[in-house]
Amino acid sequence: MRTARAVSAGGVVLAEPHQDASVALVAHRSARGTLQWTLPKGAQEPGETVTETALREVREETGLDVELIGPLDTIDYWFVWAPEQTRYHKFVHYFLMRAVGGDFARHDSEMEDANWFTPEQARRQMSFANERKLLDLIPEALAAAEGARGGRGTPRGSPGRSR
Repeated sequence: MRTARAVSAGGVVLAEPHQDASVALVAHRSARGTLQWTLPKGAQEPGETVTETALREVREETGLDVELIGPLDTIDYWFVWAPEQTRYHKFVHYFLMRAVGGDFARHDSEMEDANWFTPEQARRQMSFANERKLLDLIPEALAAAEGARGGRGTPRGSPGRSR
């Protein structure tokens, strides 16, 4: 079996830029047919930075227009994709974002549903523990963004291209 690397990016989307704000989650069916509630994320396309990927994928999967607050964390894990007989080491770069418009009704067909959840509801609803841990990073990311902007608005920096 061959080994490959996969890069994705996504976001923790807040309804408002504060730690107790509602969080956007999306739902899709697993390979086994169970409904999984997750953070919006998707694969990096050629020529995209991970920030561009995160913004595009969040917009596509949620139907929301979002703006970047700042970087959050990177999750990595291994999985096997049987049709390709490939073992992947996947890296998912997450960013903290806030909704500035849009509508969940515009989510793409990959997702069965998208909705707002309070932080505690989100923790209970989310299918993966490694994504739930990202919710704990929200206060620190908000404080870092506040310090970086010094009252001048949301920073829009990019960590650059993924390797």
